[in-house]
Amino acid sequence: MSLLDELADQEARLVFRAFDNEVALELGAFLLDAARARALPVTVSVRRGAQRLFHAALPGTSADNDEWIDRKSRVVDRYGQSSFRVGESFRAAGKDFDRDSRLDPDRYAAHGGVFPVLVAGVGMVGTVGVSGLPQAEDHAFVVERLEEFLATR
Repeated sequence: MSLLDELADQEARLVFRAFDNEVALELGAFLLDAARARALPVTVSVRRGAQRLFHAALPGTSADNDEWIDRKSRVVDRYGQSSFRVGESFRAAGKDFDRDSRLDPDRYAAHGGVFPVLVAGVGMVGTVGVSGLPQAEDHAFVVERLEEFLATR
């Protein structure tokens, strides 16, 4: 299975039955607790639409991580796919997202770490993401935590 196939499969599997403010807060706390347990220097964000419902920044992060989350979230909002998948799609096609997307790189970043919040029968309703690790690790952390969170609900 190619990386692009794996990323598409993750989005097909990691789907919520419902998503509201309470679920967003639980999800954010779930990611935050795991990041704290591993002493990861990450910022965690959960949004529904344009509303940020959960945001926390652990030691070792800065305001730059907030900007990275926002830039990666805009990519997910625009493409409806994880920020890592969008970036990988451009790379696999021999293209450079910053140049070939024709989007402002100060506002959009196709780097791993933000994942769409998908609801069965509805589609994408928000985003969940982290910033602070190398992009593949940001993405893997979010996917791992989503898998466990959804398995318990």
